[in-house]
This record gives sequence, C-alpha cells and structure tokens, in this order.
Amino acid sequence: MRVEFFRHSLGEEEKRALLEALEGVFLTTGPANAEFERRFSEYLGVPHTVTVNSCTAALHLGLLALGIKPGDEVITTPMSFIATSNAVLHAGGIPKFVDVEPETGLINPNLIESAITPKTKGIIPVHLYGQMADMRAIREIADKHGLFVLEDSAHAIEATRDGIKPGQKGDMAAFSFYATKVITCGEGGAITTHSPAQDDLLRKLRLHGMSAGAADRYAGVYRHWDMELLGWKYNLTNFQAAMLIPQLPKMEAWRARREEICQRYEQAFSKAGIGFPKVVPGSKSSRHLFTIWVEDRDRVLSELGKRGVGVAVNYRAIHLRKYYAERFGYRPGMFPVAERIGNMTISLPLYPSLTDEEVDYVIDCVLKVVG
Repeated sequence: MRVEFFRHSLGEEEKRALLEALEGVFLTTGPANAEFERRFSEYLGVPHTVTVNSCTAALHLGLLALGIKPGDEVITTPMSFIATSNAVLHAGGIPKFVDVEPETGLINPNLIESAITPKTKGIIPVHLYGQMADMRAIREIADKHGLFVLEDSAHAIEATRDGIKPGQKGDMAAFSFYATKVITCGEGGAITTHSPAQDDLLRKLRLHGMSAGAADRYAGVYRHWDMELLGWKYNLTNFQAAMLIPQLPKMEAWRARREEICQRYEQAFSKAGIGFPKVVPGSKSSRHLFTIWVEDRDRVLSELGKRGVGVAVNYRAIHLRKYYAERFGYRPGMFPVAERIGNMTISLPLYPSLTDEEVDYVIDCVLKVVG
C-alpha cells in the first residue's frame, strides 16, 4: 500500500469558483480577495484581514507595519519552519530564540522575560502543529514590557485556547494557504490586525506602496495612484482568493475528521510507548500535523518510506541550520528541548480523505518499524 503524506481536499466547488473568477475581469487582486477577507475576519472574530501571497510575506509585512527597525530584536521559537525567523531578518531585525515546552513543542512563556533586552520590540509565538501557544501569558508579558505580539498561525485557523482564537490576542496574526495547509490555493497567506491604520498600511505595503490597486483604479471612473512608501509585490490573485472562499464552510468538518485520525494515532502509540506532542486540556487544536517522537529517527524515516508511508520532518531546530549557526554562533545544547524534538520528530499522514484502512496501515507500519 502507498499512503501519501498529503492529499488536498479541493473539489467541484473550488473548480467552479476558480472558473468563475477566470471568466471575470480581474486575474490580479480583485473582488474575490475582498470577499474572502471579509469572511475570514468574521470567522476569526477580528476586524481586518489582508490577503498576501504567502505566510512569509504576511510575517514580513506585519513586522514592518509594527515598526521593526534594523537591529531590533524579536523573540521567537527555534521549533518552527525557517520562514518565522527569516521574516525577522528580512525586516532588518534579529531573531532571539527561547526554548520550547517539552510536552507540546510550543514556545515556553516562562523563558520569554529572561530573553528581553532593551533592543527587544516584539514576540512571535508559533501555533505549532495546529495548537495555539499560551496567548494569555504571552500577551501579559508583552503588555508588561511594551512589546508587540505577531502570531505565526500558519498551522492554526480553527484552533482555540482559553476561549481565544488566533489573532484575537495578538496585535497581528499571519496565516498560510500553502499546498498542505487546512485550506489552500497552492500558495497564499493572510494577515489580520485590529487597527484600521495598520490595515491600510498593510494593503499599501503588499503592492509596491501604491495608494490604489488595480481593482480600485479600474472599477468605474479611473483613479490616479501615487506611490506613498516603499512596498513589495506580495499581493494574492483574485482566482486564488476565489478558490479559498468555498473552503471556509468546510473547515470544521475537515478538522473533525483529522481529529478522529489523531485520536486513533494517539491511542495506538500511547499503548506502544511512542511519544507525541500533547494537546493542552480544554483547548482545541486545528490538528494540522501529527508528529511522533522516536529514537533513531532517520532509520525510522527510511523504513517507513520503504513501506510506502509518506513522512516529513517538522522541524529540525532552526538555530542549528547552517546559516543561523554560522551567522549567530549557535551551537548544540543552547536550546535542548527544541533540539531533542528536532532530532526525534516525524510527521505522519493526516488529511480528511485518509481512509480508515490507510490509517490502520500507517499505525501498523510505525509499530513494526519502531518496534
């Protein structure tokens, strides 16, 4: 049997939405973007959403809109995809890592205050694998020290913790619609904010710093535009946004199926003594990824691959990647919990169309290989 690591759930509704958008006037950012932004904001309970072409772009622009200057420090976690800390570098800042919780892999709030210096301007918590970081604690620390909070919510849309959704406690939150995410248009992202002024700034920053995009200039009477600041080419197309809209009502059903699969994984692996990140009691995970922690990880990866089980690694600790180690002098032992997880973690297949037979096969292969 071959069980792919991921298969998307796009179907006829998404195809129709895409074709309708292609038959319209706008291929670039247009009315579908505005409609998706409105609906996404309603779902999250936040005032403003701005679509962009990736979560990386969302993080970059969010940092700029929050006032990052060259040399400013931003506290974040080494247990994430490199885009999180790369965005800080792109904005001219310096990422400052703190270690993670051993049970969840989430940024450890108890370590944040000791990492704050006079150069610290903000915190980027990462909602890992679909589970939210402790936003109440992080918000309290940020307010105490006058710091901003930019949530990296690439893994979490449907999540809640302490009655809070992504984007509600942070000043901004960045989301991903990459190929393997819970809703997708192949490549894409969004950023939310509570501030009308920041919403306006983000819209200008995502499109060269222009005062009006194509949909504004060509809808009705032509409008001249000006370049008000230096921006980037980070906008999302109209047809990509159109593909996202019909996925929004399906998210909860898709998440429920992923939850069922995760419960089966957890039951089987708990009995076998195989470790995995724990979901905080009372919280709701988006269940974006299911990872296990095993010794001799690379052997297990290879053996699962030979048996037709698609696997991935999410993630090896950022601070030990070549660029970060050479530029900042990071070395093994500096963030031991993240390093331990990074050396043991394997991501297993997890998506709504995964059949019970495929889940059983994955479980059987893991139990045999891990032994």
